[in-house]
Amino acid sequence: MKIIVTSIFVQDQDQALKFYTETLDFIKKHDVPVGEFRWITLVSPDEPDGTELLLEPNNHPAAKEYQKKIFDSGYPATMFGVADIHKEYQRLLENGVHFTTEPTKMDELTLAVFDDTCGNLIQIVQQ
Repeated sequence: MKIIVTSIFVQDQDQALKFYTETLDFIKKHDVPVGEFRWITLVSPDEPDGTELLLEPNNHPAAKEYQKKIFDSGYPATMFGVADIHKEYQRLLENGVHFTTEPTKMDELTLAVFDDTCGNLIQIVQQ
């Protein structure tokens, strides 16, 4: 068994698609209409056949409440691995990304946290 799709709630699918592809450089894998929303998945350019990230609309009241509570508590919704966190941190800063936590060494890894503009905090990690 392996993970093939994981998801994060987003407030606006178009805004999320733009941020995740243009700012974070993920590649759109699927964009299929499903009722009033879309099944939008992204992949890493380094692993086009790897795990897909689903941009899940937070249209359900429980999803909105969950997303807001973890954001307000400062908890990241998910984590992405990077090869060089300081280089990625600088690149994202130059693209206007707001970080809530600068690169911080924690035992065997270094992490940073940023706001994805779609209702989530995202953690990046270099191991």
